[in-house]
Amino acid sequence: MVADLSTPRSALRAPHSDEVVVSVTGLTKVFKDFWGRPKARAVDRVDFEVRPGEVFGLLGPNGSGKSTTVKLILGLLNPTRGHIQVFGHSPQHVPTKARIGYLPEESYLYRYLDSRETLDFFGNLFELPKEKRGTRAEQLLEMVGLKQVQRRAVGEFSKGMQRRIGLAQALINDPDLVILDEPTSGLDPIGCREVKDLIRALAARGKTVILSSHLLADVEDVCDRVVIYYGGRIHAMGTLRELLVKPDSIRITSPVLPRQTLESVLALIRKDVAEDKVRIDSPTQNLENYFLDVVKNAQLAAAETSGVLAGARVAAYLRGDAEAQPAADKLLDRLTLAAAAPAPAPVPAPAPPVNQEKLESLAKAVAPAAAAPAPAASEAAGLEKANEKLASLLGKKTGPSQK
Repeated sequence: MVADLSTPRSALRAPHSDEVVVSVTGLTKVFKDFWGRPKARAVDRVDFEVRPGEVFGLLGPNGSGKSTTVKLILGLLNPTRGHIQVFGHSPQHVPTKARIGYLPEESYLYRYLDSRETLDFFGNLFELPKEKRGTRAEQLLEMVGLKQVQRRAVGEFSKGMQRRIGLAQALINDPDLVILDEPTSGLDPIGCREVKDLIRALAARGKTVILSSHLLADVEDVCDRVVIYYGGRIHAMGTLRELLVKPDSIRITSPVLPRQTLESVLALIRKDVAEDKVRIDSPTQNLENYFLDVVKNAQLAAAETSGVLAGARVAAYLRGDAEAQPAADKLLDRLTLAAAAPAPAPVPAPAPPVNQEKLESLAKAVAPAAAAPAPAASEAAGLEKANEKLASLLGKKTGPSQK
């Protein structure tokens, strides 16, 4: 048995109530061809329940039935046999759909809308007020690290950036049930960690998360219970501790010991255990943590990047905080405070003494300038001389012709 003294994730949360968020009984889905003949049995007699505040993982290789199960829960597909209830209603119940947020395996977005317009569009589908749509869009864009590119068309985004905006649209309605189908597909390690942090924050708030993935490390980090699919059937189900514990071995971790002490400990252990069953090594961190440490150090060193920035904290309304105050209200508050406590009137500075001698010298310099002849008079005199000269020339030219 692996010695694990840490508290399980599920124990840190509020105990799950008797309410069932998703109930699946005898679920079967058979796809048929044009002639109605069975072509593929995607899901075969599946049973499970998901409770409030639980992170529930759907595991399995590609084509094992995970995405089909998700679409059946959402009401996008009709089951061939079996029964599904979501919040006590049929998946086709429209008011129930307003309590669900869904990130599909492939993000289907309007390519000519930018990020803010995309979130505004989906928020409008849930009939959210304009002010609330704007506030949530601001928080979500900052959370997923797309605030600096919010005016770029979504069609210009890379796959990872499209997954980020897809995740934001899945949360715009503050859903009670969040269904994520391969949420970390196309994301870099920073994005993967942010998604996992988000899932933990949602679960801590009592929201239910269904995570469908074939990336085992992601599921192991956040899920309370999992089911493992193969060939459309569930082959294993339970908590991670129940499924992963090894009851026939134990691990002891300690600081570095002096060689003599270590040899004494090994001698005691080898009295009861064969020498080839004892292994000594140094613990290592996983590659994800090492990668994130390197990136964090680069950010602290103010290294520049043209890629996506690391997201900020989980959006305030998803953490359960009060909605962020609109900018207009903040401005009114500042103006109100300014009016309530007016600043004291400034004390005028004493005027410098007047230098009479300098003032008289300036007055003398201006007087001759004022007496200068106007330019218009000099121009008139010049025109009169030009007319006299022109008249004399014309008189000389016309003299012979008169004779």
